[in-house]
Amino acid sequence: MAQFDPRRQPMRFAPHLLTAVAALTVASLAGRVYQPAQAEPVPELTAEQIASLEARAFAAAGAPAGLTAPEAIPVQIRRGETFEQAVQRTGISGAEASAVAATLSNAYDVSQMQAGLRFETAIARPRGGRGDARLIGLTMRTGPASQLTVSRSFDGALRLRALEERVTEETVVLTSEVRGSLSATAQRMGADANIRRKAIQIFAHRFDLDRDIRASDDFTLVFDRSVTENGRTVDTGDLMYAELKGIAFYRYQPAGAREPQYFDASGKNMRSSMMRTPLVRGFRVSSSFGVRTHPISGFRRMHQGIDFAAGTGTPIVAPADGVVVEARRWGGYGNWLRIRHANGLESGYGHLSRYGSGIRAGQRVSQGQVVAYVGSTGASTGPHLHYEIWRNGQRINPTSIRVDVGTELTGADLAGFRAEKARIDRIIAAGGQRRPVVMQASAPGLRPAAPAATRS
Repeated sequence: MAQFDPRRQPMRFAPHLLTAVAALTVASLAGRVYQPAQAEPVPELTAEQIASLEARAFAAAGAPAGLTAPEAIPVQIRRGETFEQAVQRTGISGAEASAVAATLSNAYDVSQMQAGLRFETAIARPRGGRGDARLIGLTMRTGPASQLTVSRSFDGALRLRALEERVTEETVVLTSEVRGSLSATAQRMGADANIRRKAIQIFAHRFDLDRDIRASDDFTLVFDRSVTENGRTVDTGDLMYAELKGIAFYRYQPAGAREPQYFDASGKNMRSSMMRTPLVRGFRVSSSFGVRTHPISGFRRMHQGIDFAAGTGTPIVAPADGVVVEARRWGGYGNWLRIRHANGLESGYGHLSRYGSGIRAGQRVSQGQVVAYVGSTGASTGPHLHYEIWRNGQRINPTSIRVDVGTELTGADLAGFRAEKARIDRIIAAGGQRRPVVMQASAPGLRPAAPAATRS
């Protein structure tokens, strides 16, 4: 307690002094405008960020008491199986499978799901090994750039979310040196199987792809594709330009033609009357046409074809348009195929492992179409293709066939080709082009629904 000191004067504030101080304070604040607190705007999340947040939510909610961390289990609906039966195979109970189906039915008619449909699940299992597993999340793709997810919220409810990715259509210009093989290099750069197959088919008219192509040879491919904002390719268009070792081919469809064709820079069709070989990659000549010692009988006899050593399953293509005459078993030739072409020519193929899709007697085939696959059936010491050429019923040396080059564009077709060539050249000079597109979900059974719904 403070002690009273008679030597000090007590400090007192006069009422008028307090009033003056208050007046000054009010005056100083009177000129200021009240500023409410401003909340910072929340940025819109991208699909990638949403997916990342969902993954973190799965991890956080994925190990409730008594359960292990969730494991990813892919599921494919089997023939005659319902969605509930398919998801039950992950180990969850029938009641939980019904709850998942009810949640998903807010945006998808689960009764329309067909055999072969795939989806991903995240499943947590009991730590003691007893009891039913629990579904933590499910992801189902409903279109090229859309998907539905069912996730377990923190309160145990199932939540449905529809995600739609933004898609960009772009024209890609891939340029590289060959490293390993042309096909493998193109694959590493992002060309899908259809683009690689078409490029190899085009180049096979001018090159022996096993002997003419070397490491460091330059090539360029130009094609359209649709990609999501995360870089996933959802669709690929046609190959519009292919160049190898300085020889370029442009895609163009002349008036009246049934399908686009490929022409060199001068407008000459790259199609030859007969491709150099029926194999376009992964082979070597193991036996030429002429007299040789037979590898099985040991006798010297005429070898009336060419043998190409290649791995089992290597695709064999038709060297020219034609009609299948035979597709059957034939003695030492094993699985045998014979195709009739124009000008009295026929081609024969022996020791096949299997035939191409739809190949049978009477079937028309086009140049470059896969008609069979290399094997080792019949009298064979290993996987290879025995290839023959017949002219007017007599076997001849396949290398003696004179190959005619394709026709050359003229008139209006040549003018149209030059305009298309100039357009493609501008795209190549610009390094490609991009344009946004909107892709609609296309899965059967998809219903318009609110983006999110919750089910217990």
